Amino acid sequence: MDIQNLLSKVDHTLLTQDATWEEIKALCDDGMKYHTASVCIPAAYVKQAAVYVEGKLPICTVIGFPNGYSTTAVKCEEARIAIEEGADEIDMVIWVGALKDKRYDAVLEEIKAVKRVCGDKILKVIIETCLLTEEEKIKMCEIVSESGADYIKTSTGFSKGGATVEDIKLFAAHVKPHVKIKAAGGISSLEDGENFLNLGAQRLGTSRIIKILKAEEGEGY
Repeated sequence: MDIQNLLSKVDHTLLTQDATWEEIKALCDDGMKYHTASVCIPAAYVKQAAVYVEGKLPICTVIGFPNGYSTTAVKCEEARIAIEEGADEIDMVIWVGALKDKRYDAVLEEIKAVKRVCGDKILKVIIETCLLTEEEKIKMCEIVSESGADYIKTSTGFSKGGATVEDIKLFAAHVKPHVKIKAAGGISSLEDGENFLNLGAQRLGTSRIIKILKAEEGEGY
């Protein structure tokens, strides 16, 4: 296993409600030390974290998180402010209810609207696979492919389940070639991470991989 290649695909993540600045700062320190793809943090910490890392590490944040049912206008404003304050990447949650109502145009137009705000910043679309049927997952692969977003992402990690092998296989079979895949939620080992990458994921949303490495180095948390 090429550990550094694995780490370069990790969005090192801390999104708990009680996350403190000291914890976010430690997350950033780890991200810079281990050369992760980004740190994924609450929007309230984006400005402070961006100043702290001084451009040495991309800052990712979440929009419409974790439920996805805030209005499009609110999601766009969240994204605008986050980017203004230093976010390099945006992970947005879809409006799952609209998908289940088969309001596919509304889901598509919302993603397009957020992408317009993001411009050349990376947009990842969280579809919360654990709440969807296979038909709905395939439909979201089509919608994300059409939307201009950069990634389709499995999960928030705050619902009933996280990334599965089956979902990554499904994504890889149904998204267009320009759409990348992010597996998130429940990635608990280096082997899990490697397996998801081998199946077609290009990003991993997790905090556990670095915790494992730190434990192996005798540091722990």
